[in-house]
Amino acid sequence: MNSRRDFLKTTATGALVLGAQSKLGLAAMLDKKAEAAKSKVVVARDAALHGSDGALDEKRVQALLDRALASYTGHDKPVEAWKLIVPVGKVIGIKVNGLGGKGISTHATLVMAVCERLQQAGVKPGEIIVWDRNARDIQACGLTISTDPSRVRVFGNDLAGYEEQGVAFGSVANVKLAKILTRECAMVINLPILKDHEMAGVTFSMKNMYGVVEKPNELHAGGCNPAVADLNCIPAIREKVRFTIGDAMSSVYNGGPGFHPEHLWQPNALIVGEDRVAVDHTAWQMIERKRAEVGMPTLETAKRPPRYIATAADQAHNLGVNDPQRIHLMEV
Repeated sequence: MNSRRDFLKTTATGALVLGAQSKLGLAAMLDKKAEAAKSKVVVARDAALHGSDGALDEKRVQALLDRALASYTGHDKPVEAWKLIVPVGKVIGIKVNGLGGKGISTHATLVMAVCERLQQAGVKPGEIIVWDRNARDIQACGLTISTDPSRVRVFGNDLAGYEEQGVAFGSVANVKLAKILTRECAMVINLPILKDHEMAGVTFSMKNMYGVVEKPNELHAGGCNPAVADLNCIPAIREKVRFTIGDAMSSVYNGGPGFHPEHLWQPNALIVGEDRVAVDHTAWQMIERKRAEVGMPTLETAKRPPRYIATAADQAHNLGVNDPQRIHLMEV
């Protein structure tokens, strides 16, 4: 009788243990699913990116890019990571930003590192177009104009032109898009430079699309809200601009979008992701932390918060998420 009682007790205890383990396993599985449902953003840093002369170390930039992509894709082999991101046999556009001049533009070192990996992943040189608004902005990035179809092409909207027919979404009416975007590229990799902005608060991934329209000066009312969100909802931009490799190796935390050396700092980082809203939210918080560090007021207090980020996340736009609880931030 006692042996039967002991057996039942042992069996019951075992069931409780198994039940507890099962629940723990289920909880872990649910946690993984919840994490997978979040928008992933990778912030990769290397404090030694800049040498004693202030110049970027090319090898370290390449290594930082590889680490960012490896963390994002889960593949430690750089070429395999890129194959998960870009199609082969299609024209890939790389949208840079040289508006701020030589002191604060997308770094040529990063552009070249991206182009190198794209080619290793099977994209032909002539299927890569590096572009911005005009020759001046491209040269500010340290790049040289080239239209040779056998090499990586580098040129601006001033050369390729804009569509004659305008498009619209919400507050953005009759904007003419760059032909490089509409006619040449199957996919665009966004390479913005992280900057404070005197009207929009922050300019990074979504704001970089102002370089895709003929008259961006017409889209600055209300701190660029809702214009930034509306512009990014235009199908050619929403569907083709699919990945951001944000240049936060250097930045200005006040006085942007132009170059102000007194407000220059070096986050020594890349911000990578597919969700343009989550990327911009992450970049915004980086600038806010720097402003707090140097004793400057928040962008809200300065009367120029980047409200377009929340607008881009709302139901009418649905471009991504700005809720930190829904962003899987990986700092590597």
